[in-house]
Amino acid sequence: MNQPSKVLLLDVVGLTPRALADMPRLSRLAGSGWQSALETVLPAVTCSVQSTMLTGRPVADHGAVGNGWYFRDLGEVFLWRQHNALVEGEKVWDALRRAHPGARVANVCWWYAMGMDVDSIVTPRPVYHADGRKSPDCYTRPAALHDRLVDRLGDFPLFHYWGPTASIASSRWIIEATRILLPEHDLTLSYVPHLDYDLQRFGPESPEARAAARELDAALAPLLDDAERLGVSVLVVSEYGITAVDQPVDVNRVLRRAGLLEVHTQAGMEYLDPWASEAFAVADHQVAHVYVRDPARLDEVRAVLAATPGVDQVLDRAGQAAYGLDHDRSGDLVLVAEPRAWFTYYYWLDDDRAPDFARGVEIHRKPGYDPAELFFDPADRSAKARAGLGLVRKKLGLRYAMKVVPLDPRWVRGSHGRLPADPSDGPVVIASDASLRRETVAAADVHDLVLEAAGVAVAATTTL
Repeated sequence: MNQPSKVLLLDVVGLTPRALADMPRLSRLAGSGWQSALETVLPAVTCSVQSTMLTGRPVADHGAVGNGWYFRDLGEVFLWRQHNALVEGEKVWDALRRAHPGARVANVCWWYAMGMDVDSIVTPRPVYHADGRKSPDCYTRPAALHDRLVDRLGDFPLFHYWGPTASIASSRWIIEATRILLPEHDLTLSYVPHLDYDLQRFGPESPEARAAARELDAALAPLLDDAERLGVSVLVVSEYGITAVDQPVDVNRVLRRAGLLEVHTQAGMEYLDPWASEAFAVADHQVAHVYVRDPARLDEVRAVLAATPGVDQVLDRAGQAAYGLDHDRSGDLVLVAEPRAWFTYYYWLDDDRAPDFARGVEIHRKPGYDPAELFFDPADRSAKARAGLGLVRKKLGLRYAMKVVPLDPRWVRGSHGRLPADPSDGPVVIASDASLRRETVAAADVHDLVLEAAGVAVAATTTL
């Protein structure tokens, strides 16, 4: 059977028309092919948008209702789980392989990589040592790919992938890994995170944001040149645009002061108690899932939240259905922030009672997303020095704790999650193949665009 046309599906997270103004290499690709607005989904966050693109289905069908949610069967909040079985439904490579059995697929850092039924996987995966230390590393499939990449590129730069030291180094590593795998696969997925960092730290219109766009464009140029030389069809997508914010909303503190959220205390530190709470929120950028224990109190909780400054919408199940978000994993209520607002996960009322993980980079322990992890506490002049001391302790094999993250959310200047109001700050699609041109592309349409770029006939483009 004939082979599919080779495709590179490149997720340049945070890419918008505003950012493209400082990205000449990507702009050249758009000029020779085409560029369109991407109609994203609610919530406009990584796990939800990527899952919609890869399944061609709305959030209500695939179930990735955010970057995390409350697992009712476990009684725990988990963000950034990794197993692909959490995403319900057929994936785009399943359809590709029906048309072209044996088609080879690679995933470099798209989410839900663990257990993904593809030929090659590269995804961040730290080493969690028995003494509590964490070392940078990645998971690969096949296992031998790990040493092949590390021998060529060095260890995966985990501490440049997220946290106060997040930088272009992680994106460069991912891009180079993609260049290695691209010639060997028919469909290659690659996720490049660099625009996420300074646009959240400083805002999308800051000098730092423009510099990040130029820096990333230069790093992407060799990969785009490889694709052009190899005859690979390139689809560049973005999940969301990052917009300026200056209003953090402490939604869980609102619920606690209303007598709806409960905590338990250990060693003088307070921990969210979801089992005992009448209502609590899983904050995820500009969207929050609110779980209400007693349906009879739903109207009470809704009234409290609707009156909270910074809350734009309070969606019940009917309201969620209008956005294709009404899945069993979704909150009983879903909050959408006002344009310049975003939701913190904070639930303690006294910083002296905050859990120790609050001041660290702890994406799996915090019951909500924390963009303050991108900062060394600006109000603490010793934060960087203490981080350096922690690294020394680590190199000596000693236990250490990086307590450098601020508990003050005012430093955050950019966020996402709402549907975009201004197209210049919305996500985009760029394609090298002019014959695939569309005026607008829904996130779910990316599934069919990939197949068409591979030469697979699609009866109709899926839309939300």
